[in-house]
Amino acid sequence: MNMAITILLLLAGTIALLFLIGIFTKKHHYVIQEIMVNAPLQKVFDYLKLLKNQDEWNKNEKGDPNKKQEYKGTDGTVGFIISFSGNSNVGVGQKEIMNLIEGKRIETEMRFEKPMAFTATLIIDTEAVSEHQTKITVIHSGIMNYPKNIMIGMFEKMFAKQMEISLSNLKNVFEK
Repeated sequence: MNMAITILLLLAGTIALLFLIGIFTKKHHYVIQEIMVNAPLQKVFDYLKLLKNQDEWNKNEKGDPNKKQEYKGTDGTVGFIISFSGNSNVGVGQKEIMNLIEGKRIETEMRFEKPMAFTATLIIDTEAVSEHQTKITVIHSGIMNYPKNIMIGMFEKMFAKQMEISLSNLKNVFEK
């Protein structure tokens, strides 16, 4: 009986400690990745601004070939929305183009409902390095409120790895 009480107290103490740590842990996550592709800037930008193209290169989008998607608006323009529903790799939510700076930046807001409710921003910047080479910078950021914020370190590592795979896929799209 004493052993069971000790185990329960240790478990309760550990959980309480995690929640206490969450009070003092950052709430904003921020991950940045870059890649160079051998393709002209305008070709890269015109491809990236179409959210439907993410099915070809984005690791998360490729996570469920049977996912359901609904579209609202004109792809590649501010206000275009993709609503999606898929397996646990994809989840349920929406992506919306919030801002476009022609030839330079695409800002997308991602609103997830499942597997966990949160909102994030995905910014894709493009920069011509030469006539036939483009640098792509991807920034994933957002706020995870308490107590979810205790998982930010884990999520930042996961997002970085997913972005690295996605950018490698993207490089293959342009250089195959």
